[in-house]
Amino acid sequence: MPIFNSIIAWIMKNRIHQIELFIKYPIDVQVDLLRKHLNSAKDTEWGIKYDFASIKNWEEFKNRVPLQDYESLKPSIERIRRGEQNILWHTDIKWFAKSSGTTSDKSKFIPVSQEALEECHFKGGKDLISIYCNNNPDTQIFSGKNLTLGGSHQVCDMNTDAYYGDVSAILMQNLPFWAELVRVPNLSIALMDEWEQKIEEISKATIDQNITNIAGVPSWTLILLRNILIKAGKSDISEIWPNLELYLHGGVNFTPYHEQFKQIISSGKMNYIETYNASEGFFGIQDRLVADDMLLMLDYGIFYEFIPMEHFHELNDQTISLEDVRIGQNYAMVISTNAGLWRYQIGDMIEFTSLSPYRIRITGRTKSFINAFGEELIVDNAEKAISKACEKSGAVVKDYTAAPIYFSDTDGGSHQWAIEFEVAPNDEEYFMELLDNALKALNSDYEAKRYHSIALKTPVLTSLPTGTFYKWLKSKGKLGGQHKVPRLSNNRKLIDEILSLI
Repeated sequence: MPIFNSIIAWIMKNRIHQIELFIKYPIDVQVDLLRKHLNSAKDTEWGIKYDFASIKNWEEFKNRVPLQDYESLKPSIERIRRGEQNILWHTDIKWFAKSSGTTSDKSKFIPVSQEALEECHFKGGKDLISIYCNNNPDTQIFSGKNLTLGGSHQVCDMNTDAYYGDVSAILMQNLPFWAELVRVPNLSIALMDEWEQKIEEISKATIDQNITNIAGVPSWTLILLRNILIKAGKSDISEIWPNLELYLHGGVNFTPYHEQFKQIISSGKMNYIETYNASEGFFGIQDRLVADDMLLMLDYGIFYEFIPMEHFHELNDQTISLEDVRIGQNYAMVISTNAGLWRYQIGDMIEFTSLSPYRIRITGRTKSFINAFGEELIVDNAEKAISKACEKSGAVVKDYTAAPIYFSDTDGGSHQWAIEFEVAPNDEEYFMELLDNALKALNSDYEAKRYHSIALKTPVLTSLPTGTFYKWLKSKGKLGGQHKVPRLSNNRKLIDEILSLI
């Protein structure tokens, strides 16, 4: 096994040279990629409609093809789901990544082509291991097995030759046979739909395995790990899996969860790596062990454009190219992919932390914010403020959401924070004071609205009983790795639903 470990690690590290190539020539790589996509899709329905064959550069592409969102692409996607092909992309598409979103029950079905599977998602998986091996030459992750906490899939209801499911489930279903030798649990368990039973079965199937690395969304991974601790009668995962060294996470900001992981995994050799892998594609990998940003992966079949957030709601197209981005500014991300998503707004907001190489941080969702009083509060502000309040108060937050409290005839407006604590603060009032002050320091608009509590009064804390968010997710049919609690809402629909459960 040590020899196998060394051989695999050596193969993985060879990819580093290709990564260095797009780091050195980022714009050239992106220009070539757009040209390749347009040529590949020139005879599709969309390629003919917008005359892809005559487009010579990004400016022409931007001027000719309008910005898209799911609603505008949905008619084309629905036709593909019913079995039509050559509409958005030139090769047959039979897989669809199902995403129910964060604030709506409506499902989205994102097309996943064979090219997207192989050149984007699978390539991203191999690259994150390659980068990890390059940063950790003594790694032993291949001496044991990977525990993947993924989603589920089922036959599409519109066409028996088309399939949909969480993107993680689609990847597991299409992995080569040899991958099953190093991954647990088996597919019959990994693809189960019923999440409470699934957690039980995964726990039983992995508790006696030699797990060296784990991949999954933090909230659900914690539920699984705590279940395993209970079954084993242990207080530390390191007692069960002494060779565990790596946790690969994504989907939500990891900061609020990090302390909870450290409490149940004491091993000093643990590493935590963030990935940016969505239904629409694999976008970024944390390429440095101690960092809060990710390398933007530029050769995965995804062409990038960006909308400065100050222009996001303007009717005219304000997108800019990768070449024109600046550090520290919030951008909405626009992608064109090797699955036929043309100039598609994925709803994520990012900022660049470096331009050489291009590194990014996820700062929130374009529709996940509070701006009821002109405060322009975004998820990044909330995550940092929660982290600061926990650090100074000793509290540990398990999950949270926040929403406005509107003006009334007798009182002013405010924000309500519904928080489920892993470790509650000794003084809730002090905790909220810390949170409030941190938000003021992070957001000048919030600070201005909080001035003397004239426009915005002191935020209100509602401490929730353990399991409240789990109960809400279950009530929505959203148990599973791809579903998460929305952090901020600009109305009270979500928070009122959650509060009704206590």
